[in-house]
Amino acid sequence: MKIYFAGSIRGGRDFAVDYEQIVARLGAHGAVLTEHVADQNLSDHGETLSDEQIFQRDINWLREADLVVAEVSQPSLGVGYEIAAGLALGKPIVCLFRPESGSLSAMIGGNRDLEVIEYTGIDELFIKLEKFLV
Repeated sequence: MKIYFAGSIRGGRDFAVDYEQIVARLGAHGAVLTEHVADQNLSDHGETLSDEQIFQRDINWLREADLVVAEVSQPSLGVGYEIAAGLALGKPIVCLFRPESGSLSAMIGGNRDLEVIEYTGIDELFIKLEKFLV
């Protein structure tokens, strides 16, 4: 299985520790195409590639992916775009959300084509996420 993990980069890195654990767990079930999102050294300034290079690479990875997993607790324009692009490509999408982070966007919560997993801790998340990884 090829997994596209989406998490905030330029929108803020508040949940980067979670990203690292999530990507490690996803990696036990397949190839995570975007494991760099979990890199603790990646700041909210992003990567050294040009915006066009990032866009082309990420769109190609989205096309290749069997599953999209998006952590949406940190609002991010890029993550929202990746979710919409994944939907347009017909990919199954699972959104991960920590309710204590604030309010979930109605565009995510109200979309019946998305699976939303709310969680308060990483262990709880892994239990709920497991059914999407088999």
